[in-house]
Amino acid sequence: MKLKNQLTAFLLGLLVLANPVLAQAQQQPDIIAGEVTPAPVSVDSLGGASVNLLDKSVITAEGDTIYPGQKNPFTEAQLREGENKRYLKRAVIPAAALIGMGVYTIQGNGLFSSFDARDARDRHAPEFSTKVDDYLFFLPVAYLYGFNAFSSQNRHEIGRQTGLLLASGALTSALVWPTKKLTNVDRPNTDRHAFPSGHTAYAFTIATLVDKEFRHKSPWVSVGSYAIASATGAMRVLNNEHWMADVLAGAGVGILSVNTVYWLHDKFAKDKGLNTMVVPTLLPNGSPGVGLSVTF
Repeated sequence: MKLKNQLTAFLLGLLVLANPVLAQAQQQPDIIAGEVTPAPVSVDSLGGASVNLLDKSVITAEGDTIYPGQKNPFTEAQLREGENKRYLKRAVIPAAALIGMGVYTIQGNGLFSSFDARDARDRHAPEFSTKVDDYLFFLPVAYLYGFNAFSSQNRHEIGRQTGLLLASGALTSALVWPTKKLTNVDRPNTDRHAFPSGHTAYAFTIATLVDKEFRHKSPWVSVGSYAIASATGAMRVLNNEHWMADVLAGAGVGILSVNTVYWLHDKFAKDKGLNTMVVPTLLPNGSPGVGLSVTF
């Protein structure tokens, strides 16, 4: 119950962080008053009709916004997010392998079982105890929003990022908690509901989302995120809170959840309905105006 309360508070905190709207403003220094010549423009709606917006200049911004200074904003994997074969190869198969390894090594099963891992822990680190794993996996969220604030290379605008994060977290929860109840595996410390590890699942959910949003910025962003997620899982085992099988399955669930959400987003929601903002802009003749960015 403690973990559920922490996760609820975390998600509510994300909603608060989502309020800032990133907008690009442009100005031209040598503009003479009185020379504004509004030009009629239109925006295509869902039905394809044109709408005149009171003779104001309109800037249309795609959902995957490319900000100034981005030379190579998206990797091939990002551009092909919605392809079924790529989703199967990059998401379903790796996640199934991790979850399968978890099932294979559950309790005393497998060549190196969860019981074997527990015995190794008892031999080499019997006194290990830390609470760091309760909070460590939130760290990638902090630098996710930090990059949004200080970098021009975020893949999606902040509102859409937050929506994708919340959707991924919701799917992870929908997979983790019913499975815990159904399997009803005792933890090594005798507590209940071990399989899969919720901490590890959420850690890999956050790490995978950060990877998708910023892998084009630097591969070290992804390396750092997955290192934190892996450390979270390792500490769950060292703390005697989870079996190795729980951690493996939790990692698979987190990876699968995020990739599924991005796959569905690319198919059904890309460039639709989440990006609408009014920003200063320049008219074609160089005069100042107001731009309405509308994306359906």
